Amino acid sequence: MLKNNAIVRKLSVAAIGAVIGFSSLTVGSVPKAEAATAAQASQIINIGDNYLGVPYRFGAPSGVTYAFDCSSFTQYVYKKIGINLPRTSRQQAKVGTYVPRSNLKRGDLVFFRTTGKGIGHVAIYVGNNKILHTYGQGGVRFSSLKQSHWDSHYVTARRVS
Repeated sequence: MLKNNAIVRKLSVAAIGAVIGFSSLTVGSVPKAEAATAAQASQIINIGDNYLGVPYRFGAPSGVTYAFDCSSFTQYVYKKIGINLPRTSRQQAKVGTYVPRSNLKRGDLVFFRTTGKGIGHVAIYVGNNKILHTYGQGGVRFSSLKQSHWDSHYVTARRVS
């Protein structure tokens, strides 16, 4: 009986050690994944920042940098870090995962409706209620998400990686 109790104790200690070891591996991997996402977001914003002032042109072709429309801009910037997005803002609004407005993080795509239509504009969320996008005169620029136009035309957001 004493021998059986010793074996049970050793097996229990080994099992507890294995559980602790495996759970620490799982917990240890979560911050690394979040760090990679934060690093990607910084890359996205830094790349986009390089194009401040580049003119807006509706229907600008994919891959060019002399002019962008909103979705060619996001497509170009994300492609630079290896993320392929569809060409239009409506198509881009279907990729990745839904993000509630209250949970926006740097690098998320934010979508807006335009004059009575459905989704017609996309921007990159940069934090602190700011977006990086291109629209109209002035081209690529930062804007406030709280500005009345963007605030009232906000539709949804997506997180892609």
